[in-house]
Amino acid sequence: MNKSVSVLFMFAGILFAICLLIANILATKIILIGPWAAPAGVLIFPIAYIINDVIVEVWGYRKARLIIWSGFAVNILAVLFFSLSIVVPAAPFWQNQNAFSTILGSTPRIILASLMAYLVGSFLNAFVMSKVKIMMKGKDFSVRAILSTLVGETADSLIFITIAFAGNLPLNILIGMILTQACLKTVYEILVLPFTIIVVKWVKKVEGVDSFDESISYNPFLINQI
Repeated sequence: MNKSVSVLFMFAGILFAICLLIANILATKIILIGPWAAPAGVLIFPIAYIINDVIVEVWGYRKARLIIWSGFAVNILAVLFFSLSIVVPAAPFWQNQNAFSTILGSTPRIILASLMAYLVGSFLNAFVMSKVKIMMKGKDFSVRAILSTLVGETADSLIFITIAFAGNLPLNILIGMILTQACLKTVYEILVLPFTIIVVKWVKKVEGVDSFDESISYNPFLINQI
């Protein structure tokens, strides 16, 4: 099996990790979208799912699995260095320690919620995208993209909101946040779908690749199989 990776694949992986890092930082702020509350990470996090769709569609589930775990590792590294930077004493003349700690010092509960939601949602998205592609014989990318995002984003929102905020916010607010996130992220996917289709077609043409994940293991822990 060819284990080489292309420049485009590396770029997609880097962009995926960047979106995750930004989303996790933004998630410390709660915003209102109409009457509904949602973490500000909703502004960029859907892009990570779109990139996930592109990777699965072009290079297949195996390489998506590698990227998902790479993104997880990057987030762990970011949490460690954020924590270290907060602990290290600030210069006497610097007066922004409290604000700095508030933005980058997520509680263990938020960190756990974010990482668990990310892993489950991302792997569900990749699994659905891959399986439905086989079932549909490679046709109707739009249907696969929307369906995989709806499944993945719903699972991600349900896990993150429940773990992060259950007990601290009223049940109706929690449900509203879960539904808002899932719906907004799916709508986001639909709105940019024409652009996503153009990107997928272009990458397939440049790479000369259109993967079908037949007879593979969907075990998320087999990261050595790329």
